[in-house]
Amino acid sequence: LLAEFAAGGLGAEPWKAVTKQAGTLALQALLLSLAVTPLRFIADWPQAATLRRMLGLTALGYALLHLLLYAGYQDWKWLTVASEIALRFYLTLGFAVLVGLCVLGWTSTDGWQRRLGPRWKRLHRWVYLLAAGGVFHAFLQSKARAEQATLLAGCFLWLMAWRLLPGRWRAHPGALALLAAVAAAGTALVEYAWYAAATNLPAARILAANLDTAAGLRPAQWVLLAGLAVAVVPWLAALRRRRV
Repeated sequence: LLAEFAAGGLGAEPWKAVTKQAGTLALQALLLSLAVTPLRFIADWPQAATLRRMLGLTALGYALLHLLLYAGYQDWKWLTVASEIALRFYLTLGFAVLVGLCVLGWTSTDGWQRRLGPRWKRLHRWVYLLAAGGVFHAFLQSKARAEQATLLAGCFLWLMAWRLLPGRWRAHPGALALLAAVAAAGTALVEYAWYAAATNLPAARILAANLDTAAGLRPAQWVLLAGLAVAVVPWLAALRRRRV
């Protein structure tokens, strides 16, 4: 990010662009932390659990950078920053997500896990709500250019829907393929709802574009392809076990 910023490769509003990129990276890292548990089941890789804390703290780091860069975008006028956060809902929401991530990051250590005992898991389940808030913040920030926010929403839908699967289906290729189709349909509906409710763009035409690839892949189509790729992973894991 700093290299792009210094090289002038971020367009006419570099502060705005780099701030947005940091926020996107924060949300991507947060969703990756939620993907650790599915990865353990689907790839039969228990060691993946060691990545969760690292990814969560990465998300926190980029979220803090997102706020710092926003302050730079406001010429380091912290009173203006505070006023904007208080008066603009999408900024209030983003700041609330950041505070929540700070709480989870501060209590992510082994020591806090021992101190809190059973309450630690209850506290850290708030990560699902924080991720949902982060995705909504991305939509509010993107306005009429919501392709990236829609893709993040589709990934979040898949991650949440996977957690609703019965245990025996969580690594079943057929169930994962069906989940990919459900998540893709949900992504298309989320995109339609956003454009219909928040913009003047033709939401029905945007929804219909999901049946055509001539103009490039839509977020729902990317979610479908990614989900189908994940459905192949249990077979690959089974082949690996046979070779061992």
